[in-house]
Amino acid sequence: MLQNNQLKSVPAEAFNNLHNLQSLRLDANHISGVPAGSFSGLRSLRHLWLDDNALTEVPAEALSELPALQAMTLALNHIRHVPDHAFSALGRLVVLHLNNNRIVSMGTNCFHGLHSLETLIICAFVISVKQKHNLKTFCIFFSRGFHSNKIQSIPDHAFTGNPSLTTVFFYDNPIQSVGRTAFQNLPELRTLSLNGAAELNEFPDLTGTRSLESLTITGARITSLPTSVCEQLPNLQLLDLSYNQIQSLPSFSACESLQKLDLHHNEVEELEENTFTGLTSLRFLDLSWNRLSTVKPNGFSALPALNRLDLSSNQLSSLPLSGLQTLTHLRLAGNGQLMELIAREDLPRVRWMELPYAFQCCAFISCERKGGSSWEKEEAVEAAGRDAAILSKPDWEDFLMEFEDGPKPQHAVHCSPTPGPLRPCRHLLGSWMIRGGVWLMAGTSLISNSLVVLAVFFSPASLVTPTKLLIGLLALVNGLMGVWGGWLAAVDAWTFGSFWRFGAKWESSFLCHLSSFLCVFASQTGLFLLTVAALERCVAMSSLSAGRSAGWPLWIRLSICLCFLLGAAITLPPLVAGNSSTSFCLPLPSVSSSSSLAFSVSMVLFDSLCFLLMTLAYIRFYCQSSKAAPACDEEAALTRHVAWLLFSDCLLYLPVAFLSFSSLLRLPAVGPEAAKALLLLVAPLPACVNPLLYLLFNPLARAELASLAKRTCRGVAPSKLRRRATARGSTLDSDYDEDVEKQSCDSTQGLVAVEHLKEEEEWRGLHSAEAAGLHH
Repeated sequence: MLQNNQLKSVPAEAFNNLHNLQSLRLDANHISGVPAGSFSGLRSLRHLWLDDNALTEVPAEALSELPALQAMTLALNHIRHVPDHAFSALGRLVVLHLNNNRIVSMGTNCFHGLHSLETLIICAFVISVKQKHNLKTFCIFFSRGFHSNKIQSIPDHAFTGNPSLTTVFFYDNPIQSVGRTAFQNLPELRTLSLNGAAELNEFPDLTGTRSLESLTITGARITSLPTSVCEQLPNLQLLDLSYNQIQSLPSFSACESLQKLDLHHNEVEELEENTFTGLTSLRFLDLSWNRLSTVKPNGFSALPALNRLDLSSNQLSSLPLSGLQTLTHLRLAGNGQLMELIAREDLPRVRWMELPYAFQCCAFISCERKGGSSWEKEEAVEAAGRDAAILSKPDWEDFLMEFEDGPKPQHAVHCSPTPGPLRPCRHLLGSWMIRGGVWLMAGTSLISNSLVVLAVFFSPASLVTPTKLLIGLLALVNGLMGVWGGWLAAVDAWTFGSFWRFGAKWESSFLCHLSSFLCVFASQTGLFLLTVAALERCVAMSSLSAGRSAGWPLWIRLSICLCFLLGAAITLPPLVAGNSSTSFCLPLPSVSSSSSLAFSVSMVLFDSLCFLLMTLAYIRFYCQSSKAAPACDEEAALTRHVAWLLFSDCLLYLPVAFLSFSSLLRLPAVGPEAAKALLLLVAPLPACVNPLLYLLFNPLARAELASLAKRTCRGVAPSKLRRRATARGSTLDSDYDEDVEKQSCDSTQGLVAVEHLKEEEEWRGLHSAEAAGLHH
C-alpha cells in the first residue's frame, strides 16, 4: 500500500520479485509515467490502483505483463487518448475505471481483448451498477461540474471483439460523429443509451444486435427511421428517440414486445392507421411537442394495453377515441384547436387527464357543487323530469331503471385545468346577483354615457371646451365597457345552463378577443383621459387666477392623441402574447411566464402612479386656490366634477389593485368567487359612476340636456304641424276637386248654352243685315 505519498514515477524493477502480490495501491500520488517492465514478475496481481495521479497516457506496455489482473482503476488522471489494443493482454479484466479523465478520442480497437469485462466506467462519478447474470456495462458520462470526458467520435466497429457487452451508456458528451456500424454484432447487448450526439443524423445499423431491449438515442438529428428497425430489434421493449427531427414514422408492427415508445420533441406531422398496428404490449406512448395535426380514425385502435398517452403541445383539431378505452392517463394540453368534447363513456378507466380547456373536464369531475357524473346525464335527468307529466307510470319506471343501470363513475378523476368560477361549467355569470349586476351596469353604462356624449357634443347650449371634450371622450370610452358587459350578459343568456358546451369556442372566438380589447382599452384609456383632465383643470384654473385665457393649448390635443395611442399599446401586447384569459375575456398574467408577470406588475404600478399624480396635482391646486380669486361658475363646476371623478375612480381602483397584487404574490386573501365578483361588478363600476356624476350633480349637464330636448321638441313640433297641414290640405283639395268637377260640368253646360245663343244672335244679325240691304 503506497497510496498518499509523493511518488512521481514507478521504479523500473521495484516489484520484480513479488510473484504472490495480489493487490497494489499506487493511488493519490504524483505519478506521471509508468515505464515498460515496471510490473514484470507480478503474475498474481489481481487489483491495481493508479487513480488520482498525473498520467497522461495509458501505460499499455507495463500493463501487458499483468495476465491475472481483474480490476484496475485509472481514474482522476490526465489521459486524453485511449490507443488501440491498450488492454489486449488483460483477458481476465472484469472492472476497468477510466472516469474523470480528459479523454477526447478512442482507438477503433481500444477495448479489443477484454473478453471478461463486465464493467467499464468512463464517467464523472463512480457508478455502481448491479445486475444478475454476468453484468457487462460500458458507461460514458459527462458532467459540466467536473473534469470529465469529452468524447467527440465513436468510430465504426468500435466495440467489435466485445461479444459479452450487455450495456452501453453515453451521457452528454460532445459527440460529433458516430459510425453507422459502431454497434453492430453485439449479440448480448441489452441496453444502448446514446444521449447528446448532436451531429448524429442517421439511425445506426444494429444488424446482429438482436437481443437489444432498451434503445435510447436523444438529442441527435435523426430525421427518419428505417423500415426494418423492428426486424433488426425483435426483442425491443423500450424505444426513446426524443429530441430528434423525425418527420415520419414507419410501421412498428414487428415490435411486438415494445412496451414504451417515447418520441416527444420531434417533427411528426401525421399518424397512419398502420403505424402502431400489432403493438399489443405497448403501455406508454409519448408524442408530445411534435407537429401532429392528423391522426387517422383507427390510428390507436390496435393498442389493447395502452394506458398512458401524451399528445400535448401539438396541432390537433380532432382526436379519434377508438381503441383508447384502456387509458388511465391522457395529456392533450397545448392543442388549442382541439375543442371537441370528450364523453366520459369513451374513456371509462381514465384517472388522470390534462386537456386543452377547462370546459372539457366538466364531464369528468364535479363542478359548481354538482356530483361527479357527466353533464349529459344530468341534462337527461332534467329533461326526463320535465317530461314526467306526459309519461305513463310504467314507461317512467322503465326509463329510471335504464338510467340507473347506466355506467356509473367508480373512481375519482384528476382533470386539469380545473373548472371554477372563472371558467364555469353551467352558467357564465354564475349567481343571479352577479347576473343582475352585470345587466344593470351594462344598461346604465350604455344609456348614461350616451346621454353625456349627446349633452357635450350635440347640445346647442354646450360650448366644447378642453375640459368638456375630455369629459365627452371619457364617456365615449366608458361606453365601450358597457358593450363588454352587454356581450357577456348576452352570451350568458344564450348558453344558459350549458356553457361548457360552448366555452372553448367562446374563449377562442374573435368576439371574445374583441371584447377583451374593448374592456382593457376602455379602462386604460379612460384613466389616461382622466389624468389629462385633472392636469388641465389645474393649469386652466391657475391661468384664470393669473388673468390669462386658457384657450386650447397644443399640449391638450397632443395629450388626447397620446392617451388613445398609449391605451392601444398597453392593450395589444397581452392579446398578441396569448396570455391566459378567463371566460369573461379578460387577459390575466400567466404564472409560468416571468415576462407576463412583469408586464402586469408594471401596469398596476403605472396606474397607481397616474392616480398619485392626479392627487398631488389637485392637492397643490386646492392649496393655491384659497389665495386666488374665485372662478366663474362653469369653470368651478367642471373642476369639482373632475375632482369627484378622481375620488370615485381612485376609491374603486383600490380593490382591483389589491386583487392584482394578491394574485401575483399568490396570497390566499381573495378566492376565485370574490375575484369573479370584483372583475364583473367592481372593475367596470367607474364606467357607470362617471357619467352619473356628470348627469346628476353637474348643473351644466341639466342645462345642456334641457336645451337639447327643447331643440328636439322644436324640430318635432313643426314637422308635426307640417304633416297636419299637409293632411288638411289634402282634404281641402279633395273637396275642392269635387266642387271643381261639378262647376266644370255646369260651366260646360253654360258655355254650350252661351255659344248656342251667340250663334242665334249672329244668325239673326246676319239676316237683319241682308234684309236692310235689300230694302235699300
